[in-house]
Amino acid sequence: MPGTLVILRHGQSEWNVANLFTGWHDVELTEQGRAEAVAAGHTMAEEGLRFDTSHTSLLTRAVITQNLALEAMGQPWLPVKRHWRLNERHYGALQGLDKQATTDRHGPEQTHLWRRSFDVPPPPVDSSSPEHPINDPRYRSLPSDVLPASECLRDVVARVLPYWYDEIAPQLLAGLDVLVTAHGNSLRALLKHLEDISDEDIAEVNIPTGAPRRYRFEEGTGSALTVADASYLGDQEAIAAAMAAVAAQAGTH
Repeated sequence: MPGTLVILRHGQSEWNVANLFTGWHDVELTEQGRAEAVAAGHTMAEEGLRFDTSHTSLLTRAVITQNLALEAMGQPWLPVKRHWRLNERHYGALQGLDKQATTDRHGPEQTHLWRRSFDVPPPPVDSSSPEHPINDPRYRSLPSDVLPASECLRDVVARVLPYWYDEIAPQLLAGLDVLVTAHGNSLRALLKHLEDISDEDIAEVNIPTGAPRRYRFEEGTGSALTVADASYLGDQEAIAAAMAAVAAQAGTH
């Protein structure tokens, strides 16, 4: 029997509140974001979930969310692997810009393409910019040609799936229950793969902060994992409202 997977987007960050394109820029959680992380842990515990291992990105907002959620579950000791492949999408030259101001300047159609199209990346950031990961010491051991100057969702899928196949899927196939705490776009990439969402339809998928999504898989799937059911855990009205808020951030809906 395959294990259970839960994906969790980090709690509200300071740049979520400021309505800025965040990407790989490292920002802290707000007090609300910390509360969302704790609440997610309580929700998972109330559902009877216990994890065997976990994964997160190298960005502080995801790391702290995972720590707080696991502490709330009484599992602060759980093994955690952190990896850059679970980082948020890199927004290139848009990082640090106001989403609504970007829409006002470039128009809702262009901004929506940059934010949500599958294969249209924003303009790249220059390699000399502090927003380029080549200048961040946490990536100093990586070859420079794997570090993005900008990404579309297709690029994120291409970097997330090797980690899925090499690290997460084998654990699930071995019967381990796994928590993955990451970001709106790295989790959209994983959701797209797991739920076989088309390139067109993924543009309308919005992942709320702090809402655990549980995946259970069919038995007897061999070396593949077939989703039996997937659902968000917690207050469904609050989750729907949070999804709508994500969609409206750039004023393109």
